[in-house]
Amino acid sequence: MKLTFLGTGTSFGVPQIGCGCAVCRSPDPRDRRNRVSALVETDGGTRLLIDTPPELRLQLIANGIDRVDAVLFTHDHADHIHGIDDLRAITNRRNAPITMYGPADTLERLAQRFPYIFDDSMRVLPGTSKPQGIAQPLEPGVGVRIGDATVTPVQVPHGFVTVFAYRIDDLAYVTDAKRVPPEAVEVLRGARVLVINALFRTEHPSHLSLSEAIAVAREIGAERTYLTHLTHDNFHADLEAELPRDIQPAFDGLTVRL
Repeated sequence: MKLTFLGTGTSFGVPQIGCGCAVCRSPDPRDRRNRVSALVETDGGTRLLIDTPPELRLQLIANGIDRVDAVLFTHDHADHIHGIDDLRAITNRRNAPITMYGPADTLERLAQRFPYIFDDSMRVLPGTSKPQGIAQPLEPGVGVRIGDATVTPVQVPHGFVTVFAYRIDDLAYVTDAKRVPPEAVEVLRGARVLVINALFRTEHPSHLSLSEAIAVAREIGAERTYLTHLTHDNFHADLEAELPRDIQPAFDGLTVRL
């Protein structure tokens, strides 16, 4: 299995608009972070896209990705969905709709915001096109087969809402979590690679802090942990040097093989 980090930044992205801090001006490409997303490719070739952030088109081009077999949505906050229209290029190449999985309420709101994607009765003019999606709600804790991958959604709290983390075979992917409850830890434990959000060094009402993310990583016990949803509070190189050897900050374009 191969994991590619397409975006590893917070909802602001890095650099932030109007910010002149040292990290936002850094020449290190690892300090430039698009909104968070990832692609999982199994040994059998199934490609699962996690979320569709605003920079999705640029992310797919930068990583040479021209095919996706399914989309997994964690939730419907803007920084995770507002690149959904860029799937048009994917569905045009497939000449078929793409199945989009996620929480039932997330998929309902996506259908309300982007009805043309999911409603076959909304036709386009000859010579034009639209993205085509099939909504497939998932039940928390119930695994499904997507291609040759087993995908299990796991509920985690994110401020006032609940979002999905995902266990995909040996990968545990957790973003935008404020806590990872014991029942979620049990599902994620045993994964070889953990991806987890770590927003600030200080406590935040809807995201794990750096120290909280490290504590959760120790509970889950993966061989390797990668931090995502990072802000402009840290230089990548400094954070990497500070962390334990088995925990690393991810960066846009990083590829991890399981």
